[in-house]
Amino acid sequence: MAGAGDEAEAGDEGGGGGEAGAARGAGRWPAYNAAQVGRGPRDLVLRAIALGRTPTPGAFAVVPSPSGARQAIDLGCGAGVETSALLAAGYDVLAIDPAPGTAELLEGRAPSSDGERPESGTPRLEVRVAGFEDLGPLPDADLVHASYSLPYAPPDVFEQVWAAVRACLRPGGIVAVDLFGDRDGWAGAPGETYLRRAEVDALLDGLEVLWSEEEDAEGPCWSGTKHWHVFHVIARAVRP
Repeated sequence: MAGAGDEAEAGDEGGGGGEAGAARGAGRWPAYNAAQVGRGPRDLVLRAIALGRTPTPGAFAVVPSPSGARQAIDLGCGAGVETSALLAAGYDVLAIDPAPGTAELLEGRAPSSDGERPESGTPRLEVRVAGFEDLGPLPDADLVHASYSLPYAPPDVFEQVWAAVRACLRPGGIVAVDLFGDRDGWAGAPGETYLRRAEVDALLDGLEVLWSEEEDAEGPCWSGTKHWHVFHVIARAVRP
């Protein structure tokens, strides 16, 4: 499974949390993101896209986005590898990351939603350079993807971001997320969020868990080797 055990260190794509990797030097995110260009999309987003193609009845809103596509949000998009996968699957994408140079890295992946309407049927890309603490309102979404980014939000900010994610999901919308567990080798790092299993279960209360996997093993990271404790989860917002 592509994920914590491959080339990732301190987040899949640059730590969308603004204070991402504070204990290990957030200034390295631009270099990390640039190094991700050319790799394939991670398993989490591919699973989420596949599950999104088989929605429950009435899962997606009747009113489409302006381009007619479903809406996805990529939190901590970094180099945009997973953003590209979402665009290729036909989603309009709001890609969010705090790292300088994010807009340039994602340039050319899809027509931008800067007021110019793309060709009919072409997915639109909007890039927002912001940390989790400055996230702002999220659009109603059919899929929210956050691969190795949410753990780099401080606990109080994490709670706000998770509430925003839950609130923006349309009925039947999917959230695909990697969360760090309390046995992770970096657990206890200041300004980051590490969760016990019971806390993860509480976050998912009221959602339909479609797929989950708990990783608890030594594995490589961008700068060497560490112990990874990660909850990989894909869940769906149930209809009211």
